[in-house]
Amino acid sequence: MALAALVAAANASPVSTTLKARQDISAPYLNSEAQAKGKLWFGTAVDTTSAEVDNSDYMTIFNDTNIFGQTTPGNTMKWMYTEPEQNVFTFAEGEETIALAEATGKKVRCHNLVWSEELPSWVTDGSWTNETLLAAMKTHITREIEYYGEGCYSWDVVNEALDSNGSFTENVFLEHIGEAYVPLAFQYAYEAVESFCGDIKLFYNDYSIEYAGDKHTAAVALVQTIQNWDGAQIDGVGFESHFSTSFAPTQAEIEAAMADFTALGVDVQITELDVPCTSVPCSADALATQAQVYYDVVAACMATDDCTGMTVWDFDDEYSWIQPAEYDGEGDGDLFYSNLTRHPAYTAVSEAIEGSDCSVC
Repeated sequence: MALAALVAAANASPVSTTLKARQDISAPYLNSEAQAKGKLWFGTAVDTTSAEVDNSDYMTIFNDTNIFGQTTPGNTMKWMYTEPEQNVFTFAEGEETIALAEATGKKVRCHNLVWSEELPSWVTDGSWTNETLLAAMKTHITREIEYYGEGCYSWDVVNEALDSNGSFTENVFLEHIGEAYVPLAFQYAYEAVESFCGDIKLFYNDYSIEYAGDKHTAAVALVQTIQNWDGAQIDGVGFESHFSTSFAPTQAEIEAAMADFTALGVDVQITELDVPCTSVPCSADALATQAQVYYDVVAACMATDDCTGMTVWDFDDEYSWIQPAEYDGEGDGDLFYSNLTRHPAYTAVSEAIEGSDCSVC
């Protein structure tokens, strides 16, 4: 869909003339509830390269700022999209997310600048030295931050730099620059923001850091390294929170993990929450477990003053990145079914925000 059409869809009134009979846009309203309790938002990812933005029923829910007050581009600001060839920058697809957000009063968590995945071949297969790759990384970070500017509330500067055992993930940056690529990325990002006196928060984002373990310990140490790096700045840590009905930490475990980071003076946010069932369709028991996991994650954030926002990794099962055919039968992990009615987990999230007991767990 063209950018103008996306914005027109966001501004159209009423959008609901073609709603499915069972589409649910009634109260409770998760973003309104979260903001009333002092959080910045309850939000959702969106992928403007997928069919979801051509689905008027989906977009009606996405555009409702009472439900979602923030968005994250699922893919379009990653390196392979924004710099497919060295020094050839293509920012139009990322602009679509910012335009959608601005049209409906949403903040944007811009995602991401440096990651070992979704890199163009000129990065992964290049003949690099330490000096030349640092220059390329700095150029990429600087150009992207300066281009999108204040359209971004925050940036995930580095994404998933750690393996499950706490060691650094093998990638082209580690190979040619070493572990210093992480604090250097934050240094370059901070310099870019300062160049136009911007107010943009800089985050480290990762999964399996939401509970105690080697990776969590390593992530805490990494934040301290960034904080101690001359010229670098880090404002927060994203807890991705990709869980399932077969594994998830408890609310107490998540709160303890958050406390380890907030004690360092940084914020935390839930950034990519989803909870697929191990098989689909989800059984009644699985739906209750799924609701409990959503409840525990959101309740942990609500109980943590410096957990400032919560984002699900899209909200409709039809467009989830976890599809049964690709993930050994797992699926249906979002807050809305493919027909855009709500999982019981939607009620659980509302109850967690409001501080009441879970009635559907």
